[in-house]
Amino acid sequence: MISSTDPTWAAFLSQTIADFGCTTGTLHRLDPADRHLKLVAHQGIPEALMPIIQSIPVGKGIAGVAAERKEPVEMCNLQTDTSGVAKPGAKQTQVQGTLAVPVLDGDRLCGTLGIGKLVPYDFTAEEKDRLIRAAREIAPALLPA
Repeated sequence: MISSTDPTWAAFLSQTIADFGCTTGTLHRLDPADRHLKLVAHQGIPEALMPIIQSIPVGKGIAGVAAERKEPVEMCNLQTDTSGVAKPGAKQTQVQGTLAVPVLDGDRLCGTLGIGKLVPYDFTAEEKDRLIRAAREIAPALLPA
């Protein structure tokens, strides 16, 4: 079992990114005190975005909306998306195809897991299910202390 301070969160994220043929990813833990998603691990995120993604309010941005809805949020091309879900700074990642899922322990929100590709991409239903399963597997370890 991975603990909340274990550096293997980065290894888990790196392996997940590789398993999906992606180049970027984030893992956030829900802080119930302020209802913000706090960054636990990241890969491929530009340094300029780090202050923005350290703490994301539930309901804001791709990860925040996935957390609020407790369902996957996908964009085929983040660079051309006009839905208003992604925040303007997200385009700095150069990511196009993106998928964020809630990390759920039953119905309890623990955080979010997001991955992205540098090309336009529609994730398949099977890929979404795989990412949801991966998120559910780590949920107990991601719960706040």
